[in-house]
Amino acid sequence: MNTPSTPTTSTDSRSGPRPGLLRRCLRMPIGVQSIIAVGLGALIGTLAPGAGEQMKILGDVFLNLVQVVVLPLVFPLIVLGIARMESVRKVGRIAAKAILYFELVTTVILLIAVGLAEFTGIGKGAPVHAADAKSLDGLSQGIDFHELILHAVPKNIFEAFGEGNLLGAITFALLVGVAMAAIGEKAAPFASVLESVAAVMFKVVGYVIRVAPLGVLGFISYDVAYYGFGNLRSLAGFVAVVYAGLAIVLGVLFPLIAALYRIRYVELLRSIGGLAGIAFVTRSSESVLAPLMGKLEAFGLSRSTTSFVVPLGYSFNTDGSVLYQAAALVFLANAYGADTSLPALLLMVGVLVILSKGMAGVASASIVVLIAAGNSIGLPAEGIALLLGVDFIVDMARTGVNVIGNSLAAAVVDSSEKRREAKHGPGEAVRKTAAPDDTAGPDSPPARTLQKDAAQ
Repeated sequence: MNTPSTPTTSTDSRSGPRPGLLRRCLRMPIGVQSIIAVGLGALIGTLAPGAGEQMKILGDVFLNLVQVVVLPLVFPLIVLGIARMESVRKVGRIAAKAILYFELVTTVILLIAVGLAEFTGIGKGAPVHAADAKSLDGLSQGIDFHELILHAVPKNIFEAFGEGNLLGAITFALLVGVAMAAIGEKAAPFASVLESVAAVMFKVVGYVIRVAPLGVLGFISYDVAYYGFGNLRSLAGFVAVVYAGLAIVLGVLFPLIAALYRIRYVELLRSIGGLAGIAFVTRSSESVLAPLMGKLEAFGLSRSTTSFVVPLGYSFNTDGSVLYQAAALVFLANAYGADTSLPALLLMVGVLVILSKGMAGVASASIVVLIAAGNSIGLPAEGIALLLGVDFIVDMARTGVNVIGNSLAAAVVDSSEKRREAKHGPGEAVRKTAAPDDTAGPDSPPARTLQKDAAQ
């Protein structure tokens, strides 16, 4: 006896209905979604410039979401990182190592940029006299180091948080962390609260990162619609030199540093590559600050080192930006026929070494530093206006390199500390009693939670 045949459908009953196109897109990795967003944004900006300019609000909303969570996460992480160090001496040692590293690497990168720009002769014959200086209106004509110091030591921490003053938050977090380490067990309840705050903020960051492709779509649509590619031909040499210099930094200098400290550089790039890509297309390193620390911790770096060095590097270790500034100054010097002898180039490097450390908390920081450095060596600010036409193109690359450079800096300092502990031991105080880090080390429940949330 024949049984009636069951009607067949194109859907396998075991697998369920196939998800729609939108759902499949949402299940793609964030990096793939961002690449698709870049293509769509470029298309919209080219075919519908009016709509492209209006879509900038998507990027602004994404950055606002990022900025609202940065300080509430960074502050507890820095405080806990400092409090768990076995001594104030270790805090000072890590800070000294980080600042020394920043200075040395920044100087080497400046020399690479100046040498490459001078060798290629970029800027000769550039139409700088046609530049529109009105685009520089509203930018500061210099950096006030008196204001910078006051910026680092705010009189009101709530006002500093409201302004997004990362440098001031680091200073206050350092003081709180040292105080917690000094009072010992009495600080345990407060440390528990900070652990909870950090865990919640990591979860919020995970939600924010999921909408990163929308931010990418908004920024790319706006950039292509507003800036276009008209100035790219006349400044193609400058853009090429900046990208070549950044490639040398990423492909030669950073691997040498990593090899010196036995850091798995390729694995480090794989670990943070997606975040560097998001920073690249959003042109904001702040957009990945919180998840970056989680990725580095999952990579094997100490949380106490990472939570201190990475935020500090965001203020003082802008590797990609200083390379751009050096190349831009040589470009302008050649364009205006200024002195480009060896002493003049070394003076240029010295000025940038000093001024680049004043970038923290300054709006349009790279342009401001260029104006200040140009004034210091006798270059008119009007020429810088010409570079604004391609600024968004080089800004993407220098922002991505800033993220990678700060990650490497944290890895170098952490490796140096581990070598020291292997050679000298953790210290008498730690041998007599369990180190504060032991109560919240990488295998403890709170730490595992933070690592898991940050890595997602």
